[in-house]
Amino acid sequence: MLTGIPILACWVSLVVYWNIGARSTKPTAEGQDWSGRLARMPIWLGYILLIVAWAYPFGIVAIRRTAVSGSLAVAICALGLLVCVWSRRTLGNEWSRDVELKQGHQLVERGPYALVRHPIYTGHLLMGLGTAIGSGRLVAFVGVALFFVGFWVKLRQEERLLVTRFPEDYPAYRARVRALVPYVL
Repeated sequence: MLTGIPILACWVSLVVYWNIGARSTKPTAEGQDWSGRLARMPIWLGYILLIVAWAYPFGIVAIRRTAVSGSLAVAICALGLLVCVWSRRTLGNEWSRDVELKQGHQLVERGPYALVRHPIYTGHLLMGLGTAIGSGRLVAFVGVALFFVGFWVKLRQEERLLVTRFPEDYPAYRARVRALVPYVL
């Protein structure tokens, strides 16, 4: 089964796009300190577990690898990539890797941000889920759980910062739009 090749292609495409896009952002007005960056640790551990699940398949099989599960895995991963790219393009030069405000920062509520407040995290979670389904290993699903924890912590940090910058607009936006899954979460 060739599930791994299109999934790997999705991740490589994301990394390339992210690094090219990182060159065209506004200067930082208010950055994140090193302790806030520690929130990324569960995310990085999640990446490591996803890679390990593919490179050295071991442990409990959670989902048997079939043509159907492989196709579903690739579709979910590709959907996640599309959500990430759409979200990043919509943010434009407001985007940053870290939790920070840009000079002249604007609150973006259009495109995927009209559906969820943190669609980039949603896209990464979808890519992780597709990768885990494709692997079929329980350890990969643990990686996705770590993704969720890390992105949830980062989401909370980001929202605290946005509430201070947009004290009236952001709480109204937060009341209207869910964080990660439209109409659910």
